[in-house]
Amino acid sequence: MRLSVTAVVINYQTPDLLEVAVRSFRRCYADVPLLIIDNGSRDHSRQVIEHLIAEGKESTRVLWLPENIYHGPAMHRAMEAIATPYVYFFDSDTETRRGGFLEPMLTALEADPQAYGAGRIVEVDRRRGFRKPGGMPVLATPYMLLRRDFYFRLPPFIHHGLPTLQNFRAAEQRGYRLISFPIETYVHHLGRGTAGRYGYGLGWRSRLAYLLHWLGL
Repeated sequence: MRLSVTAVVINYQTPDLLEVAVRSFRRCYADVPLLIIDNGSRDHSRQVIEHLIAEGKESTRVLWLPENIYHGPAMHRAMEAIATPYVYFFDSDTETRRGGFLEPMLTALEADPQAYGAGRIVEVDRRRGFRKPGGMPVLATPYMLLRRDFYFRLPPFIHHGLPTLQNFRAAEQRGYRLISFPIETYVHHLGRGTAGRYGYGLGWRSRLAYLLHWLGL
């Protein structure tokens, strides 16, 4: 497994959350390669990340971005920076409470040549990405495993409240499948860890999108 998957976590000025996310993941998966992307933080994140790298030794590395390009584009940069067939994304406001989830998720993807990703499936409005029962199935972004070569056949992750929206919509159109796995029983997601402090950086666009969704337009 170590040679087939890289874990990725993105930080923007939440070093307190990042420490919990990384250390809890490491307790369960000490040898899985981990890439930390720092999204142009201006606080003491550097010191925390350097300490985490020292703890992780050769299994942990960092990509320092000079400015905040936001979550989706940073996820895209991660895809460009690694080479393993599979990528496990987890948010900085998650806590891994028990291991044993990467192995069955990888097995499920490897068994299905049309499977793009595995994780918790939620349903969203296919136009704007808000939760909608009966809508388009997507993977919950706080914890998901993706097949990397499929990603580059699709539109990239973008700066958006749901940065995977265009990517998963195109995946559905191409007939790629998503595999449901109860990862939320292994990994706790606090929710809005970074967005709760700093927002999404979308300004009026976010409010307009929500209004149009509410109006059913």
